[in-house]
Amino acid sequence: MVSDMPERDTEGYLIEPADWNENVAKALAESENIQLTDDHWDVVHFMRDFYEENQIAADARYVIKHLAERVGKDAQKKLSQLFPYGYVQQACKIAGMRRPRAWSTG
Repeated sequence: MVSDMPERDTEGYLIEPADWNENVAKALAESENIQLTDDHWDVVHFMRDFYEENQIAADARYVIKHLAERVGKDAQKKLSQLFPYGYVQQACKIAGMRRPRAWSTG
Protein backbone atom coordinates (compact mmCIF):
# COMPACT_ATOMS: atom_id res chain seq x y z
CA MET A 1 0.00 0.00 0.00
CA VAL A 2 1.13 3.56 -0.63
CA SER A 3 2.39 5.06 2.60
CA ASP A 4 1.75 8.62 1.47
CA MET A 5 -1.67 8.20 -0.17
CA PRO A 6 -2.97 11.55 -1.40
CA GLU A 7 -6.02 13.07 0.23
CA ARG A 8 -9.29 11.45 -0.84
CA ASP A 9 -12.96 12.30 -0.42
CA THR A 10 -15.36 10.19 1.66
CA GLU A 11 -15.95 7.85 -1.30
CA GLY A 12 -12.24 7.28 -1.94
CA TYR A 13 -11.74 9.55 -4.97
CA LEU A 14 -8.67 11.78 -5.09
CA ILE A 15 -9.32 15.37 -4.10
CA GLU A 16 -6.62 16.57 -6.50
CA PRO A 17 -6.06 14.51 -9.70
CA ALA A 18 -2.53 15.96 -10.01
CA ASP A 19 -1.56 13.91 -6.93
CA TRP A 20 -2.01 10.68 -8.93
CA ASN A 21 0.80 8.36 -9.93
CA GLU A 22 1.00 4.68 -10.85
CA ASN A 23 1.66 3.60 -7.26
CA VAL A 24 -1.49 5.42 -6.18
CA ALA A 25 -3.37 3.66 -8.99
CA LYS A 26 -2.10 0.28 -7.79
CA ALA A 27 -3.21 1.03 -4.22
CA LEU A 28 -6.63 2.26 -5.36
CA ALA A 29 -7.05 -0.82 -7.57
CA GLU A 30 -6.11 -3.07 -4.68
CA SER A 31 -8.78 -1.41 -2.55
CA GLU A 32 -11.27 -2.25 -5.32
CA ASN A 33 -9.99 -5.86 -5.52
CA ILE A 34 -8.66 -5.30 -9.04
CA GLN A 35 -5.33 -6.71 -10.20
CA LEU A 36 -4.21 -4.25 -12.88
CA THR A 37 -3.46 -5.84 -16.26
CA ASP A 38 -2.14 -4.26 -19.46
CA ASP A 39 -5.76 -3.68 -20.50
CA HIS A 40 -6.49 -1.82 -17.25
CA TRP A 41 -3.37 0.31 -17.69
CA ASP A 42 -4.37 1.10 -21.28
CA VAL A 43 -7.70 2.49 -20.04
CA VAL A 44 -6.12 4.32 -17.10
CA HIS A 45 -3.43 5.94 -19.25
CA PHE A 46 -6.02 6.97 -21.87
CA MET A 47 -8.08 8.56 -19.09
CA ARG A 48 -5.04 10.37 -17.69
CA ASP A 49 -4.08 11.67 -21.15
CA PHE A 50 -7.66 12.83 -21.76
CA TYR A 51 -7.65 14.62 -18.41
CA GLU A 52 -4.31 16.31 -19.17
CA GLU A 53 -5.66 17.60 -22.51
CA ASN A 54 -9.17 18.58 -21.39
CA GLN A 55 -8.98 19.10 -17.60
CA ILE A 56 -12.05 16.88 -17.15
CA ALA A 57 -12.57 13.16 -16.73
CA ALA A 58 -13.31 11.28 -19.93
CA ASP A 59 -16.93 10.25 -20.34
CA ALA A 60 -17.21 6.46 -20.66
CA ARG A 61 -18.16 6.75 -24.34
CA TYR A 62 -14.67 8.14 -25.11
CA VAL A 63 -13.04 5.26 -23.25
CA ILE A 64 -15.24 2.77 -25.11
CA LYS A 65 -14.28 4.37 -28.43
CA HIS A 66 -10.61 4.11 -27.45
CA LEU A 67 -11.03 0.45 -26.42
CA ALA A 68 -12.85 -0.32 -29.67
CA GLU A 69 -9.64 0.45 -31.57
CA ARG A 70 -8.06 -2.53 -29.78
CA VAL A 71 -10.91 -4.95 -29.09
CA GLY A 72 -13.51 -4.07 -31.72
CA LYS A 73 -17.26 -4.05 -31.18
CA ASP A 74 -17.01 -5.70 -27.74
CA ALA A 75 -15.43 -2.59 -26.22
CA GLN A 76 -18.34 -1.78 -23.90
CA LYS A 77 -18.39 -5.39 -22.65
CA LYS A 78 -14.61 -5.28 -22.18
CA LEU A 79 -14.86 -2.09 -20.10
CA SER A 80 -17.47 -3.80 -17.92
CA GLN A 81 -15.21 -6.83 -17.49
CA LEU A 82 -12.23 -4.67 -16.53
CA PHE A 83 -14.23 -2.61 -14.04
CA PRO A 84 -17.15 -4.84 -12.92
CA TYR A 85 -18.52 -2.35 -10.38
CA GLY A 86 -18.73 0.38 -12.97
CA TYR A 87 -16.75 2.93 -14.89
CA VAL A 88 -17.35 5.76 -12.41
CA GLN A 89 -17.02 3.56 -9.31
CA GLN A 90 -13.74 1.95 -10.31
CA ALA A 91 -12.07 3.26 -13.48
CA CYS A 92 -12.42 6.93 -12.55
CA LYS A 93 -11.25 6.26 -9.02
CA ILE A 94 -8.19 4.21 -10.07
CA ALA A 95 -7.26 6.79 -12.74
CA GLY A 96 -7.22 9.46 -10.03
CA MET A 97 -10.21 11.45 -11.21
CA ARG A 98 -12.43 13.42 -8.87
CA ARG A 99 -15.83 11.79 -8.54
CA PRO A 100 -17.61 12.70 -11.77
CA ARG A 101 -20.88 14.56 -11.51
CA ALA A 102 -23.94 13.30 -13.37
CA TRP A 103 -23.04 12.19 -16.88
CA SER A 104 -23.26 9.06 -18.94
CA THR A 105 -21.52 6.09 -17.37
CA GLY A 106 -21.59 4.11 -20.60
